[in-house]
Amino acid sequence: MPIPIDVRKKPIDVKVHVSAGAGVDITWSDAHSSHYDFAYLREECPCALCNDERAKKPRHVNSPFTSGAVLPMFKPKVTARAATAVGNYAVQIEFSDGHATGIFSFDLLREICPCAACGREFRAARA
Repeated sequence: MPIPIDVRKKPIDVKVHVSAGAGVDITWSDAHSSHYDFAYLREECPCALCNDERAKKPRHVNSPFTSGAVLPMFKPKVTARAATAVGNYAVQIEFSDGHATGIFSFDLLREICPCAACGREFRAARA
């Protein structure tokens, strides 16, 4: 039996602001709008290498040093060099740090939407 498609995870408008460095804006079929900074997307990269690195790091939910960086203010801000559509289901971003292997499916992008409402609705279900 096929897995039912969650229509809330279907985008109706996708804008990737590479030259302006503003990030990615998506309007979803349920009229919800999401904004993703490139730095946030780089941290959430779904590729195997990044997943392995995240699995190695301990999660300290209440720690100000969650990212593991002692002086995060001195880290150069991650931007995007390029973005490419992957079929009609995802976006691949080449980041300024040279990383380009993550493919961000629209399902994943809706699940990692940084807003509180999506956090309750989608990320709570993944945990």
